[in-house]
Amino acid sequence: MKKFTDLKVGEEFFSTCTFSKKELEGYLAFSRIKNTIFDDDEYSTIVSGRAIIARMEGEFTRLSQIYGNMILLYGMDGDASWENRNTRFLKPLHVDEILKIKFTISDKKDTDGDFGMIAIDFEGKKENGELVVVSKKNLYRIKKEPPK
Repeated sequence: MKKFTDLKVGEEFFSTCTFSKKELEGYLAFSRIKNTIFDDDEYSTIVSGRAIIARMEGEFTRLSQIYGNMILLYGMDGDASWENRNTRFLKPLHVDEILKIKFTISDKKDTDGDFGMIAIDFEGKKENGELVVVSKKNLYRIKKEPPK
């Protein structure tokens, strides 16, 4: 685990994940998303964009460099070059495809005596290198001294 003071802008971390059909069905049931695309056999293996973001956030919190810190999702800022939008879904991801995730610390600020703020950019690619999703400026408050 790295403390807030050890995290550097530009630093990158990596992870991989997949979605099983059962996990996708569980997410759709939990989120109560209702879209006819998921009723069509041709499209039923496409993973929901929100499910991808939720999994990427989960993978981020489990990184060995991050896990153990008190970290709270603060929000998502837009990117000025994207007209203040945060996330782009560029290609579909299907059930059982591997998603390779790169997390980049794009900003870091000291906010008060107890907490700092880090901005994390997520990038998810398929094994063949096709870019699936880019999500910029996901903001996290992080306690400067992790719980003991």
